[in-house]
Amino acid sequence: MRPNFNTMITDLNISDAAIALLKRMIAIPSVSRDEAAVADMLEAYMRQESPVEVHRSGNNLWMVANGFNPARQTLLLNAHIDTVKPVASWTRDPFQPTEEEGRIYGLGANDDGASLVSLLHTFLYLIGHEELNYNLVFLASCEEEVSGKNGVSSVIGQLPRIDVALVGEPTGMNPKVAGGVRVAVAEKGLMVLDGTAHGKSGHAARNEGVNALYGALDAINTLRNYRFERESESLGPIKVTTTVINGGTAHNVIPDTCTFVVDVRTTDAYTNEEVARRLQEAVAPVELTPRSTRLQPSCIGHEHPLLKRIVEVVPDATLFGSPTLSDQALLPCPSLKMGPGDSARSHTADEFIERQEIVDAIGLYRTILTNLNLQ
Repeated sequence: MRPNFNTMITDLNISDAAIALLKRMIAIPSVSRDEAAVADMLEAYMRQESPVEVHRSGNNLWMVANGFNPARQTLLLNAHIDTVKPVASWTRDPFQPTEEEGRIYGLGANDDGASLVSLLHTFLYLIGHEELNYNLVFLASCEEEVSGKNGVSSVIGQLPRIDVALVGEPTGMNPKVAGGVRVAVAEKGLMVLDGTAHGKSGHAARNEGVNALYGALDAINTLRNYRFERESESLGPIKVTTTVINGGTAHNVIPDTCTFVVDVRTTDAYTNEEVARRLQEAVAPVELTPRSTRLQPSCIGHEHPLLKRIVEVVPDATLFGSPTLSDQALLPCPSLKMGPGDSARSHTADEFIERQEIVDAIGLYRTILTNLNLQ
């Protein structure tokens, strides 16, 4: 009988196993909403290497460590399997993993393959070698890049109750540089508002009608200058930006409707619903309609045991608020974002991850989680 992963793994080859899996992932196109092939490969790999049951719903995969006890706290390790589409300026084949001078090139190498393989192999190591005082769950999710409804939000109800989450995204995990271990302790949410200003049509040559463009411009100017009373300690002010405007049919017709789109980056100072209500009150009678309020801001308290453990292991860690969105927005629990790689490389041509970044990430994840006390 073939020995399982945890009897074969050693400190010397755990990173090699993770990097080999990353290269297999890069070679399988996995653009958001088209992740079935990479999910199939990962499911087969996890079933082969894991001593615990592998669950699948759509293209989401998860495992729960043996010995689950509902009286204990539960930690979720999460990373995503999907990628954006490759941009036109790639000088390499984005689906051909290549390694040169310690760098692994390929679409999704940095975002989010490195975090996924690092967290997966950390999970496999821990359940085979350590006695933990908390429940541990690993989730490989899909549709993260489009905040799709078939991703995290479709499976969170199928998981055990999650008390805290560590989301793997490229934040920087370089323990050899002062402040090089970067941890996102908060993340901005996203809300898109559709604005509509109503007027009354008329002939532009006569003093008649009500110009909807002017109503929209007044509302846009109000939004541009609006300030919320509360401000997030980690994320700063809420950012409100009008990005699209449409109105009018001809040069001589007073427009009776003008529409516009507002991009709102919310913080943990308010819920998305509160933000939408306050902005609507500020611009009435112009209408503001949220497309969705599901992408909420997220954060973790500085006294949370998970964050305190990270700071204990890495006293000079850089704690920051992240402007970029992740699956944290869909998790109904405290969470933080921490993973190998650099967010600046995400969604760029010739994306890469350093081999050493994966080695360091697995070592750091293991150190933090081995002696973590969530009770």
